Amino acid sequence: MKLGACCSTGVGSSFMVDMNMQDVLKEIGKSDVETTHIDLSGLNPSVADHFFVGRDMYDAVANVVGKDNVTELNSIIDKEELKEKIQAYLNSVDQKSEGDN
Repeated sequence: MKLGACCSTGVGSSFMVDMNMQDVLKEIGKSDVETTHIDLSGLNPSVADHFFVGRDMYDAVANVVGKDNVTELNSIIDKEELKEKIQAYLNSVDQKSEGDN
């Protein structure tokens, strides 16, 4: 599984969210989840399974990857919010995979 971050240039806020995602995943013991960051012009659904983006990027990213594949962050610097939303996403994936068995 790969989680992504996206911003207009791919080097500012998306890089910061990517680094924070790595910290959160390490904290919650999810070493099997990869992260990446990208600029909007290179964005496509195959880049990551799910994206975490700031409010300013939500609509643009959702238009490319679909609303089910993106989570809006109220604050891109709030690690607690990011942690809560990553855990919620991972829990939903786990529940879905359990239902498929």
